[in-house]
This record gives sequence, structure tokens and C-alpha cells, in this order.
Amino acid sequence: MRQIILDTETTGLEPSEGHRIIEIGCVELLNRKFTGNTYHQYLQPDREIDDGAIEVHGITNEMLADKPRFADIAEDFLDFIRDAELVIHNAPFDVGFLNHELKLLGGNHGRVDDFCGVVDTLVMARKLHPGQKNNLDALCKRYDIDNSHRELHGALLDAEILAELYLAMTGGQTMLSLGGAQNGETGLQSIEAIRSLSSQRRPIRVVRATDEELSRHRERLTALDKASGGNCVWNKLDG
Repeated sequence: MRQIILDTETTGLEPSEGHRIIEIGCVELLNRKFTGNTYHQYLQPDREIDDGAIEVHGITNEMLADKPRFADIAEDFLDFIRDAELVIHNAPFDVGFLNHELKLLGGNHGRVDDFCGVVDTLVMARKLHPGQKNNLDALCKRYDIDNSHRELHGALLDAEILAELYLAMTGGQTMLSLGGAQNGETGLQSIEAIRSLSSQRRPIRVVRATDEELSRHRERLTALDKASGGNCVWNKLDG
């Protein structure tokens, strides 16, 4: 399976208000392994970046002055993600911006979900960890993934971190085996699944032996002890 871990940075929060994508970062996985192939591009948005957005990602208009526009890189970008499964944290945000950019191109470019499947890791994390913080920083701490080099948001950096998180969240052991984990199936997801199953189980019913059954048990042990010349192990444990 070919998967593309994707993240974007933007000029603001709402494409309906004219905000645009200014950075795209992608990391490729093939059969859950890093291939080393990435896609990274800064973009000229033809509008001012909100101050609040700059505080998040640190990208300024001056930095983008000589960068290409989305229309210039659209075909290469679409070729990179085509027929893959996109893995995105808070997918509606990024997909919404990508669809807005495709719409601005005109023609028959369609929408992202016309040629890619989409997995939202935020939805996945909320199911695994309900009632807890599930942003990238919180998940990195929970899954023991080093993100100390992440001082600001960045599309490619965040995509690389998300790739590790996705593998951790989906790499849980799928079956218990005396032979140990198989095919790398380890991780916190197995623990969460076991806890979930445990919470659904009915309390174990304890049935204690009656006095008559205990009496028969003692008689049986006495007979075994006599037959073994006083070597009945169960009698020794009982004592």
C-alpha cells in the first residue's frame, strides 16, 4: 500500500476568506515503510499572511516573494499523491485548502478525494484516547516520539513526525501469541485494545466448592498419599 503523509501551512484559517496554502510537505510510505521519497514546496500566495499564522509557522511574505504559485506546481504535486492514501492530522482543514486551490485552477482538476483516499489521524487519536489532548505535541509525548526539534510548525517536519505517529498508532499487536509479536506488531494500540476489551467483559463468576466436594477431595488425596507411600504432592501443598 502506498501512503502519503501530508501537511500544509497556510496564510490563515479559512479558504472561504481567501486564505491560501503557502507550504506543502509530504512523506511517502510503501507497505508501512519509509521510502525516502518526499515532496516539499513553499508557495507564493498572492496575499498577506495573517500575523497569527506567522506566529505558528514563522513563514513571512518576504520569504515567499520568489516562490512559485500553486498553479505552477499543481501537476507535479498531483502526480506525487495520485492513487495514494493520504494520511493527514485534522484532514478537513488540509483537504479543504487543497480543494480550494484546485477550484481556483479552473478546468477539470476535481477534488482531492476524486483520486486519493484520506485517513484522518485526529479522528483515529480521539477514538484511541477519548477526552485527552490529541494534537501532535501531546501525541508525541504519549507515544514517546522525539519532537524536540519542532520549535515552529513546518509542513515537511510535521509530516515526518506524523508518519512516525501514524505507524505507532496503527502498529499495535493484532493477536496474542506465545511466540511473541509478529511482523512488528507492537505498540500502545494493543494496550488500548486490551483495555477496551477488558472494560466490556462481564465480571468473572467465582464458584466455590461445597463442603461435600471438599470432603471428597480430601478423601481422594488421602488415597493418593497412601498409594504413593506418603509422596502425594498435593497433600504437601495443602499442608
